[in-house]
Amino acid sequence: MKTDTVQKASAIRSLFSSPVGKKVLTGITGLGLTLFVLMHVSGNLSYFKSSDAYNTYSHFLLSLGPLLYAVELGLVAFFAVHAVQGIRIFLGKRKARAHGYKTYASKGKPSMQSLSSRSMIVTGILLLLFLLIHLKTFKYGAYYETIVDGVPMRDLARLLTETFQSPFYTFGYVAIMVLLGIHLRHGFWSAFQSLGAMNPRLTPVVYGLGVAIALIVAVGFLVLPLWIFFTGGNA
Repeated sequence: MKTDTVQKASAIRSLFSSPVGKKVLTGITGLGLTLFVLMHVSGNLSYFKSSDAYNTYSHFLLSLGPLLYAVELGLVAFFAVHAVQGIRIFLGKRKARAHGYKTYASKGKPSMQSLSSRSMIVTGILLLLFLLIHLKTFKYGAYYETIVDGVPMRDLARLLTETFQSPFYTFGYVAIMVLLGIHLRHGFWSAFQSLGAMNPRLTPVVYGLGVAIALIVAVGFLVLPLWIFFTGGNA
């Protein structure tokens, strides 16, 4: 029994250490993170309704307590696995390619030899660095308190409004959201390909869906800081 368990564990390690296994892990975690950013952008847009609506939304998430912590730990794990496997895939391809990344031969659609595919490692690293800054600014940033319908809660809307008064943070944020869209454009399609869920009929549909999701996420995230910067937001 113990030998069988060891053999199974070894087989699983071998699978996820293989080129195919790395791509599967990257694909699964990538799709999970895509779902997360879609939910995150929908929550951010509640700011357009009112500061109270945005604060109520964020307070609801905080009120989840242990469940929220579990989700956050899961997200950390997804980010870590996605980043590590992405870097390993990049290094493996670079080592295997005799001419490095100096020469690209386009295979035509749907090879996706594009700016998105060629810059995945760069955009991924920049997004990871941005995430650390973003967490420091908002999750662990200044704490303001407000009362909504008699309930005291963190005034995250005020922090959001103050932060996006800064041209440096606002336009830096916008630039990063453009990079997120570029990353998602190729990443969404690539995830389905890595999971073996593609066929000639589905390819244009999945690729088109990836482009649509990339646009929705990028525009959904960047419209808020621009609106706050140019109008003053819900001041």
